[in-house]
Amino acid sequence: MPAHQTNSTSESTLAEARPGPDVEKSDDAAGPLSADIVADKAPDGGRDAWMVTFGTWWALFIAFGWTNSLGVFQNYYEKELLKAYSASTIAWIASTQIFMMYGGGIVFGKVFDHYGPRWLLYIGGFCHVFGLMMASISTDYYQIFLSQAICSAIGASAIYYASLGSLASWFQAKRATAFGLAASGASVGGVIFPVMVDRLIYRIGFGWTMRAVAFLILGGLVIVILTVKSRLTHSPKPIHVRQYTTPFTEIPFLLLVISLSLFSFGLFLPFNFITAQAQTLGMSPTLANYLVAILNATSVFGRIIPGLVADRLGRFNVMSVATLVSGILTFALWLPGRSNLTAILYAVFFGFFSGAYVSLTPALIAQLSPIQEIGVRTGALYFFVSIAVLTGSPIAGALVSVDKGNYGYLEIFAGATMCGGAILVVLTRVVQGGFKWQVL
Repeated sequence: MPAHQTNSTSESTLAEARPGPDVEKSDDAAGPLSADIVADKAPDGGRDAWMVTFGTWWALFIAFGWTNSLGVFQNYYEKELLKAYSASTIAWIASTQIFMMYGGGIVFGKVFDHYGPRWLLYIGGFCHVFGLMMASISTDYYQIFLSQAICSAIGASAIYYASLGSLASWFQAKRATAFGLAASGASVGGVIFPVMVDRLIYRIGFGWTMRAVAFLILGGLVIVILTVKSRLTHSPKPIHVRQYTTPFTEIPFLLLVISLSLFSFGLFLPFNFITAQAQTLGMSPTLANYLVAILNATSVFGRIIPGLVADRLGRFNVMSVATLVSGILTFALWLPGRSNLTAILYAVFFGFFSGAYVSLTPALIAQLSPIQEIGVRTGALYFFVSIAVLTGSPIAGALVSVDKGNYGYLEIFAGATMCGGAILVVLTRVVQGGFKWQVL
């Protein structure tokens, strides 16, 4: 950790919370904090910073990009490998995988704060690849669950948090831009992995498809290990419960946690169910499997463009618009849609606007946090998000069963939770800066 210490958490948080040019102004006006902030100012560019961004792109490609392809497996498991199980039971595989991906931050965030990214990348990389290799020889539900939803997901989570924490240390004024560029890796992975799986799984079988995926992830892991590093000096310190509880005494951070957790109930449902839902309406299996790829393809732009805009217009401002539009699109297109064209249009537009959630969430956490606490605060927020993700897909699967195989109840649930979360994001922004327009 850096040798200097700020005078108070609240002052440091306030300094971090001012995006863009306002950060520069706060340095001059911060009184006794000024020298400390300037001495530890993030470079916001340079060879090392952009190499870390490149490495984080690959980290999100192999970790979150793989997670974004779960919709293909939901459909395959329902129709082939695990067809003896209900959609709700199978949905626990995807939801647990995403839960472990996010929920691991409660541990890995603190490990990063203490030790930096190196061992997280080594151990996480091994678990991710090993889990997929074990999945390749699995034939029963519990085997798939342990290998894909637990082992691989824990490894992906370690890679994810090690990379996000490292990237945050290199950027301040351009933080949303950096996270947007890096987060596009998850979208590219979400395009490549579903197409790869769809093309291979019926040609070479489930086992060799999973091994091919594991080898691709192993290659990306090498790049991550060679490029991702933290700018900070990390050293172990005693762990206190208040390190996890103090952030929740700050109203803006608490509201951010609640809003993004509620939004997350619905966020992943289109990714997990759009393939199966489209086929019930008569779409061909080939085209339906490409819907996840379309979602992730447009999400590439939805992660980069809002990040660039957010550093100029305000991260909370852009997040408020993006989350609200995501919920409205679900009610306006996915719920009433009955044609191939409507499904494709929903995939295109929802992929773009929901992409901002992934790229801007780490930037919002960093904006409300002292730089030394980014790891633990990121983990704390994502832990609650993970609970929503864990329960969201099984609830949705149960709603499909109640609706006798139709997806209307699921779509209403997805739209309502996303709109509710978006309204709370707007409230968080109002608490931060009031109703008057400002870059925030």
